[in-house]
Amino acid sequence: MKRNYTIRNAEVADARGIHKVLLVAFEEYRDYYSPEGFTDTVLSEELARIRLNEMRLYVAVNQQGKVIGTIGWQKVGSAEGHIRGMAIHPEWRGAGGPAAALLLRVEEDARKEACSILTLDTTEFQHRAHSFYERHGFRKTGKESEFFGSVVYEYAKKI
Repeated sequence: MKRNYTIRNAEVADARGIHKVLLVAFEEYRDYYSPEGFTDTVLSEELARIRLNEMRLYVAVNQQGKVIGTIGWQKVGSAEGHIRGMAIHPEWRGAGGPAAALLLRVEEDARKEACSILTLDTTEFQHRAHSFYERHGFRKTGKESEFFGSVVYEYAKKI
């Protein structure tokens, strides 16, 4: 059965849905995060509204209008875009689903903003995310950093 969804710009009214999809998507990893790291990752509704003012956020919504995925990005240099806060509801994960469509939307918009590279950071324990990003052309840069006590790997892709 084909699952239908739409990718669109996030709106302030989507803040609760963004929080909920981040929460359900990252719940299985809660024990790997520090409490502060988990809170920063799943965003409260208030933080989602703030992030709407700081970067571009997109949502994937099902036919009933429920947020089933989200992604954010911002231009951080003259030619670099940085992705942050990608999550897909577990029921919607899989090949050809909204995750790939959200990532494609970011790539298209970043190109329009004269970006030639996209970067993102993901925690060491997000093995499913590592595989997803690698399937979509992202490669580890070798740069590692710390995120509330967790090791974070940087990935990049020329676009």
